[in-house]
Amino acid sequence: MASTYTALGVELMATGENAGTWGTKTNTNLNIIEQISGGFSAQSIAGGAQTTALSVSDGSTGAVMSHRMIEFTGSITGNQIVTIPLDAQTFYFLRNSTSGAYTVQFKYASGSGDTFTFSATDKSDALVFATANDGTNPDIYQIATGNVTLTGTQTLTNKTLTSPKIGTSILDTNGNELFLLTATGSAVNELTYANGATGDPATFTASGETNVGITLAAKGTGVIQLASSMNPTISTTGKTLVFGF
Repeated sequence: MASTYTALGVELMATGENAGTWGTKTNTNLNIIEQISGGFSAQSIAGGAQTTALSVSDGSTGAVMSHRMIEFTGSITGNQIVTIPLDAQTFYFLRNSTSGAYTVQFKYASGSGDTFTFSATDKSDALVFATANDGTNPDIYQIATGNVTLTGTQTLTNKTLTSPKIGTSILDTNGNELFLLTATGSAVNELTYANGATGDPATFTASGETNVGITLAAKGTGVIQLASSMNPTISTTGKTLVFGF
């Protein structure tokens, strides 16, 4: 009776087989198990739109799909698909280190089961589980890790952001624009906001160069309003304008 092999290439030797080579084959099996449990392998998927089929190497080390972490590399000029055989059942740490704004999909070789896809701009890591839960349409599930991703929507609680770089707007909880931000090349002046202790006002202060003004500009026929139940006060360089109501 001949040896059989697992989906990831480990040799299952039959009774009375491989006399005199059990030691070598067992060592190879242990090496395969070691790379399955914690090995790293890089797979280039450089080029235009294509499918890269990962395959097992029965009884041999080195198969990319028989490693715990797989890093996709190369300059891609089209959407990529990376496949594994239908019977593969394990979890993978995937890293998308490709360059080029195209998707990278990780899926079984055939069937209509769930797949995992890095979006065109997602150059990050992902933890996925290849279930082999169906002989025809097996699923690949992404395992949530609690990390912030480039494409996901997460709520951050009790996190400190040091000098975050914000694009063009800040949205409210409904997704509507709250502030629009315009970048100025080589900017040196800005507004500094400070909250206030009990009895003290919150302040917006111009900062940057020695003398910096603040411009408030209404749009169209709109006006700038100061609304308060008390007398609004504008102070600048020691002079005070008091608006009485």
